[in-house]
Amino acid sequence: MIEVNELTKRYGGTTAVRDLSFTVRPGRVTGFLGPNGAGKSTTLRLLIGLDRPTGGAATIDGRPFRDRPRGLRHVGALLDAHDVHGGRTARAHLSALARSNALPKRRVDDVLHEVGLAAAARRRIGGFSLGMKQRLGIAAALLGDPPVLLFDEPINGLDPEGVLWVRGLFRRLAAEGRTVFVSSHLMSEMENTADQLVVIGRGQLIAAESVTDFAARGTRSSVTVRTPDGAALTALLTAEGADVRTEAGVEDGGPLVVTGPDSARIGEIAHRHRIRINELTTSSGSLEEAFMELTADSVEYGAGDTR
Repeated sequence: MIEVNELTKRYGGTTAVRDLSFTVRPGRVTGFLGPNGAGKSTTLRLLIGLDRPTGGAATIDGRPFRDRPRGLRHVGALLDAHDVHGGRTARAHLSALARSNALPKRRVDDVLHEVGLAAAARRRIGGFSLGMKQRLGIAAALLGDPPVLLFDEPINGLDPEGVLWVRGLFRRLAAEGRTVFVSSHLMSEMENTADQLVVIGRGQLIAAESVTDFAARGTRSSVTVRTPDGAALTALLTAEGADVRTEAGVEDGGPLVVTGPDSARIGEIAHRHRIRINELTTSSGSLEEAFMELTADSVEYGAGDTR
């Protein structure tokens, strides 16, 4: 279990984390969200002792990480996939970590196989793609078979297969009773992976609750519309000030997601212009919408910002 109690970190005149408190419990995947500059990476560095707090405390299973001489047996962490020696092979990198933590040699082969890098074990890390470095970083985090795992933006650079693999890995680790804490800026991944969320802005806590409860905070509902005349309906709804988007192209018959008018108004417009509607489904606010609304005052640099 991770416990953060009134944690504060100042760098000169800048306060990166301010009186932050939350708990991350085992048996679930907890997402860690916040705008750029919110203090997420600083909080993770404080958790594993890379920085010292100005005030407050951060403990893992009741003790500061610095107090554990064989840290990888207790906590596995991936904070920066690039933070490795490019001249070493993947096997040499993991072997050095295993020796320094008194771990058996077989764990190196075990984790290389688990992350899909067994065939690349003797290749130098400098020639790895970002996705391969992410897999290597995950292997290092798993090396000590720890009960607590921390990941900072772990899916950057991964292909779709890799993203699905990581999603399944995190859920399996949580199902084994481990504490899994994942920082990410991708709302879609948090919706698909996380059970709980810790959301911060400007170094302070905004929310600590389930994904479902947090998404319900969004005030903007949307309507999903399926129609064979998507382009025509989109033009009509946009003219009325609606926000219309679709993951697939309108010409491909993808569903429209409409924000603004309710389903009754959309139906009226379609009926008046003789546009056939196959589906009208109203949904509550999404995780992304709730995040944008609740962190709006915490964005350090927004698009079009002239500061």
